[in-house]
Amino acid sequence: MKKLLLWILLIVGLAGGAVYSGLANPLVEWQVRSALVNSGIGERRAGCMAGRMVERLTVIQLWKLKQGMDARDGEPEGGYGLGELVKRLRRVEDGEAVAVVTTSAGLCAIGLG
Repeated sequence: MKKLLLWILLIVGLAGGAVYSGLANPLVEWQVRSALVNSGIGERRAGCMAGRMVERLTVIQLWKLKQGMDARDGEPEGGYGLGELVKRLRRVEDGEAVAVVTTSAGLCAIGLG
């Protein structure tokens, strides 16, 4: 039983180290990009935004963004307009995350991201 517990702790420690050392970033970036595309953002712009967001936000902030941006009862699933985007961003209640999303969207739209 002690060996099993040690193995579990080792695996959790290695996984945590991978996340904090950046080895897990490609997977996180892929998930962020996929979520952006599903919300109606074009593939190229979503890729640009995802890269910036993963560099600037923690995994917890990205998770909060995902939770806030998910459709709730009566809301459209994807391809929504600016008004719906603003409404969903307000739910996030993380000023830094909202700033990163909005600046990333703007910079990527004009080709500076």
